Amino acid sequence: MSDHDITLSVNGTTIARRVPARRTLLDFLRSDLGLTGTHAGCEHGVCGACTVLVDGLAVRSCLMFAVQADAAKVSTIEGVANEDGTLHPVQQAMHDNHGLQCGFCTPGIVMTLKSMTEAGKSASRDEMAAALSGHICRCTGYQGILKAVDLLSGRGE
Repeated sequence: MSDHDITLSVNGTTIARRVPARRTLLDFLRSDLGLTGTHAGCEHGVCGACTVLVDGLAVRSCLMFAVQADAAKVSTIEGVANEDGTLHPVQQAMHDNHGLQCGFCTPGIVMTLKSMTEAGKSASRDEMAAALSGHICRCTGYQGILKAVDLLSGRGE
């Protein structure tokens, strides 16, 4: 197996590393960088727990090789809250609407919703709900999550 040099931005910090060709972005983030907020769920791209942003797009990090992220801007759940500790609007909406219980799926859901609400994007409730169909949550029954989506789409209280 061959190794490759990669340089990427992770949560605003430039990282240069040598990685095996077949190391997933998920394993790179968790094992190499210690960013364990990105969760390993099914490792088949089905559950959504490993969702991160790559150049602003929500991707399943278990399905992407770290070498594919060379020169990319990667954002993980660890980089979502503001530097002063205040929550990002997506995190606040999830908190205010009880959109989490055990928290295992929450980082992936937050990253997906963040990708849809950043930089002036205005996704509709239906678009956000459709994007969340790729996330499995075994605890909440999705009602609190959908209330957060309502708030983020301008339909909530």
